[in-house]
Amino acid sequence: MFPGFTEFNIAVSPAVTIYGIRAGSGPPLLLLHGFPQTHHIWHKVAPEITSSFTVIIMDLRGYGKSSKPPSSASEQHKPYSKSQMAKDCTSLMTHLGFEKFSIVAHDRGARIAHKLCVDFPERVERVMLLDIAPTLAMFEQTNQFFATAYYHWFFLIQPAPFPEKVLMASPSVFEERFFGGGYSGGTGYMSQQAKEEYMSQFKDGAGVHAMCEDYRAAAGIDLVEAREDKEKGRKIKCPVRVLWGKAGVIEKSFDCLGEWRAVSEGNVTGEAVESGHYIAEQVPDVLLRHIKEFFVV
Repeated sequence: MFPGFTEFNIAVSPAVTIYGIRAGSGPPLLLLHGFPQTHHIWHKVAPEITSSFTVIIMDLRGYGKSSKPPSSASEQHKPYSKSQMAKDCTSLMTHLGFEKFSIVAHDRGARIAHKLCVDFPERVERVMLLDIAPTLAMFEQTNQFFATAYYHWFFLIQPAPFPEKVLMASPSVFEERFFGGGYSGGTGYMSQQAKEEYMSQFKDGAGVHAMCEDYRAAAGIDLVEAREDKEKGRKIKCPVRVLWGKAGVIEKSFDCLGEWRAVSEGNVTGEAVESGHYIAEQVPDVLLRHIKEFFVV
């Protein structure tokens, strides 16, 4: 699915090794996936941009082949805070020799990218965020429609091991809900190989727990840190491009551009595209056009 890419496993801390692939030449571009996926989400996009960029694709900690460090409520789920996961990214890029880089990020990866831009403004040149609004805004503006559509936000944060046991007992039910057309806003866009890659994670107890911890951190320590950033006026400084699906929940629930402009100092552009949540797999040609335009190929 990624012709010409080479694999890597890089220790970014004593407890975490990040798996990924890379290829190409030119300015470094880091691609970050979301839930419940892996680096495979970029298989329709990444091979098409290696002539213009050095493309680095990683599995986030807790996902795919990357480490799944232990985490619990007693430590506020901090191993899966977006600030900690952002450090994984900067450590990885430093190890690969890139002090400055740009990012394209989807879903959970885009939340990490947001925090990375705030905490390490000197590292990020440009960032493209796919189908999210800022986490704090989404929680603070939650209503019945949003809570129903994004039910998994509130299910996955329940105390362990309740959601973990449910997910591992009925992965096929969860697969249909997430990739069957309702949440995703369409069908027929995802290859069987990619779907098998994503769903294989639900056979691994440590992986399922890690994914839940990602969401538990988002509803706890991430909100604490986001409110601190807001109070201190810490915002994204680099140019931002935001894309979201016309068939998705972001379009129906939030002023996406307005919310990103509220947390950014630089120029924020973007638009709703003819897609559901999984833009990189549903409308790769549209995403490629925006990548080439925004990152000035």
